[in-house]
Amino acid sequence: MNTTTLSKDRIFTLCCLALTVTAMTFAIRAGILGQLGTEFGLTNLELGWVNSMAFFGFPIATIFGGVLYNALGAKKLIILAFACHFIGLIMTVFAGGFWTLLVSTFLIGFANGAVEAGCNPLIADLNPKNKTTMLNKFHVWFPGGIVIGALASQAMTSVGFSWQWQVSLILIPTIIYGFMLLKCTFPTFDFQQNSTLGNLKNLVSPLYIVLIFCMGLTATTELGTQQWIERILGASGASPMIILAMITGVMAIGRFYAGPLVHRLNPTGILLGSAVLAAAGIFLMSQASGGMVYVAALLFALGVTYFWPTMLGCVVEYTPKTGALGLSLAGGVGMFSVSMFSPVIGHWIDSAQKAAEQANVPAEQVEFVAGQAVLQNLFLFPFALIFLFAGLFFYIRKTKNAGSSAAAAAEDVAAEPATAK
Repeated sequence: MNTTTLSKDRIFTLCCLALTVTAMTFAIRAGILGQLGTEFGLTNLELGWVNSMAFFGFPIATIFGGVLYNALGAKKLIILAFACHFIGLIMTVFAGGFWTLLVSTFLIGFANGAVEAGCNPLIADLNPKNKTTMLNKFHVWFPGGIVIGALASQAMTSVGFSWQWQVSLILIPTIIYGFMLLKCTFPTFDFQQNSTLGNLKNLVSPLYIVLIFCMGLTATTELGTQQWIERILGASGASPMIILAMITGVMAIGRFYAGPLVHRLNPTGILLGSAVLAAAGIFLMSQASGGMVYVAALLFALGVTYFWPTMLGCVVEYTPKTGALGLSLAGGVGMFSVSMFSPVIGHWIDSAQKAAEQANVPAEQVEFVAGQAVLQNLFLFPFALIFLFAGLFFYIRKTKNAGSSAAAAAEDVAAEPATAK
């Protein structure tokens, strides 16, 4: 193995550690929200504002990072992510109340977005012939990090560790990837071929706009459903936390072994199949109770496994001229969509509960009926994606076939012997 390969592997490992930190902040913050509310006397509204800062900081960082990626390079963006992670986590540990938590959570959210803005285009640049596969392997560590963070939070809470110790745990992988930054040599690229102005000109292409729209729907299908899973499935007779662990476990395994699937099917084919499975999973969850909820959730997990990284793969493969800016904006739009639909889903839950009560549904069944109603609304997202991805699949196939035919014709012309005039 040569030096270039070793350096490439170290950079990929560094990126995976940074994404693990990102995921652990999501999981552990969810596990300690109740403790934060009790310790600082915060209302649910105030806790909601604190939580929203992570989703607000993320798209700001991806937009900022996408614009400056070509000028600063990946290493400086990841250094910025490390600084914001470290400062945000320390501020959280020593927080004195609502405003400190608000600022520290924003910094952590900004760091999470900077990780995506720096690492996604870097991994695509390092693997020009294997972009979608490597982006899937990179994004193994988002569900993987959620599992690590959730289990760690649960274990530390059960033995009496405070929320400060749980947040401090995230500092360990943060410091490790910070030290790795000092030793890794990052690649350089041609700035003339990777200009932000050139990226901007290609953001208005119809294909990119369709991909961005699909990114918002896929992100909401995946993260919107998972974010509210306890409220939606809490009365279904199945354990929401076991379901969440199962979903994230399936996602991690599926993304790690994505290579053969990506080579067998093109990215739009994977997305079409994923939309069908996600729609089937949500529909079955809206009808099932007890043990069948786990079966439905497994279908849903298989569906959403490839959504986020494969959408990014489509952006870099089918709209390459949008560059790092296009890739970063795609991630930002995905997370921004989740933040915008989160209160909408909360409103759906409140409305469904009121409707169930007005329909004289037994009190013990109100939450179950409301959860199924909300799932029926969420079903519309992957259902719409089936048609969008089917259109993309046939469009990409037609474009590739046309390109292949033109190339073959050019070869035939070149192969014809010259004739005397």
